[in-house]
Amino acid sequence: MFNKDRWTEILEALNANKVRTFLTAFGVFWGITILVLLLALTNGLRNGVTADFGDFATNSMFMWTQGTSKPYKGLPKSRNFNYKFDDVAAIKAADPEIKYVSPRNQLGGYNGANNVIKGTKTGAFQIYGDYPEFIKQKPMDILEGRFISYSDINAKRKICVIGPDVVKGLYNKNEDVIGSYIKINGVNFMVAGTFKITNSQGDSEEEANTIFIPFSTFNQAFNYGDVVGWMAITATDKISITDVKERIFSLMRDRHTIHPEDVRAIGHFDLSEQFGRVNGLFDILSIVGYFVGALVLLSGIIGISNIMLIVVKERTKEIGVRRALGATPWTIKGQILQESLILTILSGMVGISFAALVIWGMNAILDSVGPVENFANPSVSMQVVFTALIILVVSGLLAGLIPANSATKMKPVDALRIE
Repeated sequence: MFNKDRWTEILEALNANKVRTFLTAFGVFWGITILVLLLALTNGLRNGVTADFGDFATNSMFMWTQGTSKPYKGLPKSRNFNYKFDDVAAIKAADPEIKYVSPRNQLGGYNGANNVIKGTKTGAFQIYGDYPEFIKQKPMDILEGRFISYSDINAKRKICVIGPDVVKGLYNKNEDVIGSYIKINGVNFMVAGTFKITNSQGDSEEEANTIFIPFSTFNQAFNYGDVVGWMAITATDKISITDVKERIFSLMRDRHTIHPEDVRAIGHFDLSEQFGRVNGLFDILSIVGYFVGALVLLSGIIGISNIMLIVVKERTKEIGVRRALGATPWTIKGQILQESLILTILSGMVGISFAALVIWGMNAILDSVGPVENFANPSVSMQVVFTALIILVVSGLLAGLIPANSATKMKPVDALRIE
């Protein structure tokens, strides 16, 4: 029974040897601290890495063409083909679970560098022909001006939206950017906006050196006709692109006379799959965190159990007197278990509080120094805290169980004889 006298007795027992109590409690304190910090650091890595995917991660993919690997209907293998603009409309019409299909073309990158000129300054940047909805697929902040619009597409306007490194490379400090003109491969374009990518799935420096122009203008200015180099495809909300992509591939094989079993002809990068792999990796790291933290905590629990055995031995005569005066074995067991439980919970709660302080400090440092690549907002959920408390309670009971059983095995008359 948890009465006042028993609490007083427990506190006196813990204060009787303060150094021993402190060293014993430190094992549990350190174990629970390590457990919480490992899980917080794992969450920090998870938050940092998954934030790079942004909203584009769970339901989008890129799709491009590759050489065929099988002959089909009289056509040879190793045949090259291109997507056409009407493929975009076909995909949208064929599958209601597709939300966005953005046709894209590119100069620069794998196609080689391209000269961009402004006055006496030149630079080699990536040039993309895109549609307005691409900004919904690839999150970016418009710093000045605007992004591409459908009126730009329909009128084939020669406007562009440029990245921060393009501004640095072509413009002087405090020079007006919006409304100025740059020349891309000999064609003049007016700058309508500047942008910054908010969540990068690739090379952030490369993306900062990017210029977007309307897709229709790109194809006309650079003689691409109705060719589509590749597409960014996004499924509707709560639908994984992984579940619908095979239907898209089958449609493209049919439209371009490709063997139904030719898996090489259509290249793709499924961000949903990549996102799942990253989450799986961090799930494994969380399990490792629990395992390592539990092992460290176990060493502290073993220490408490050993100390409680010593305490029981030191108090053998006292236990004998209690038994002789009528104390039941369960009363003695309850006393030992309660002492073990209180020591474990107190040290564990201090460990959780200390870990929370360290986590707060890490977040304060991150807020002051700015974003750190692949690491953000280390934290643990309340579920983890409750799990830690349950572990502490169970551990405290286990730590006191062996000493409690030892205390009740000895007969009162034998206990009273021990000096």
